[in-house]
Amino acid sequence: MLVRDAMSTLVLTIGPAHTLRQAAALMSARRVGAAVVLDPDGTGIGILTERDVLNSVGLGQDPDAERAHAHTTTDVVFATPSWTVEKAAAAMAHGGFRHLIVLDRDEPAGIVSVRDIIRCWAPARERAPQVPA
Repeated sequence: MLVRDAMSTLVLTIGPAHTLRQAAALMSARRVGAAVVLDPDGTGIGILTERDVLNSVGLGQDPDAERAHAHTTTDVVFATPSWTVEKAAAAMAHGGFRHLIVLDRDEPAGIVSVRDIIRCWAPARERAPQVPA
């Protein structure tokens, strides 16, 4: 199976000046764990995850004052729609992250998460013969 079959094409994008509270509210409303941060004048494409927001709040930082750009991961590993889900899972495991931005022609086309990959693999695993423990 390919990333294009697993990815979510509904991508939440925010700007670097969004506050963490605004980003968290948007992520919550969309029921997603990450937002793509588009900064055409700065670092380009980055990602802000629920963990980034949680870490900031855990440090006692004010989510109304903290801006997305200060918490955005900019050294992002990007997937392509033609990657296999196995390759995406390997990249996530190797990098220790749970979301991959999928680029198509240098534009965000989707996000694939660990949850998306599990959804792809779960039906196949259910059909496989069960070996008694």
